[in-house]
Amino acid sequence: MAPPSSANPPGRLRRDAQRNRDQLLAAARDMFSRHGLDVPLDQIAKEAGVGNATLYRHFPTREALIAEVFEDAGGGLAAAGEEALAAEDAWSGLERYFGRIFELVAADRGINDLVTQAIPAIPGMIEISRRHASTVGALIARAQEQGTMRRDVVTMDLLFLLGPLCRALPAATELRPDLWRRYLALLLDGFRARAAHPLPVPPIGEEHLDRMFADLWEAGAPEQPESQKQPGRQERQESPER
Repeated sequence: MAPPSSANPPGRLRRDAQRNRDQLLAAARDMFSRHGLDVPLDQIAKEAGVGNATLYRHFPTREALIAEVFEDAGGGLAAAGEEALAAEDAWSGLERYFGRIFELVAADRGINDLVTQAIPAIPGMIEISRRHASTVGALIARAQEQGTMRRDVVTMDLLFLLGPLCRALPAATELRPDLWRRYLALLLDGFRARAAHPLPVPPIGEEHLDRMFADLWEAGAPEQPESQKQPGRQERQESPER
């Protein structure tokens, strides 16, 4: 039996198939950034210059495409977290950390959706969320030790309030690209130790936060049009790729 051709080794795509995949990822990255994660998949296929069946052959679900596009999204967040934790002044580190996050979500509608919506089955997102919560918790603890953060604040307090503010960024940036800086500063000032007043009720837990965002996403998600649904058997009949 002849050995496999070196021009198309096992486990690798043909050149035309790899080109289609690269074009799909580039189109998805651009359209997610400009329009958010619910952009119709057939528009992504059209922008990439391929058919719907080609898109689904490479990415069987919307979640698979999102995961590939944002595979490295956690890298920037992790680097910002490490820099913030290394800061001598915990409050300054906290401000820089959230400033970096807001810069990212203000500039990219896809990243905004990724961090504010309960999107299932995205590999790595659970670990990214846990790392983010751990970073925020460590910064809060250090700021409280240094006397700059009010003592009755917990991690869920910041996540509960910052999530909706992130969600408002697309509308805010249309008015003025840097408008988020004002409202982030106002929000963080409420967590400072000086002039703090007792809070009337206890904080929520992480499970409540997840449920709240899931309910918001389900309530606001538009009904999926036919063009976004998985193609049928006949629609998939195009020239095969590997």
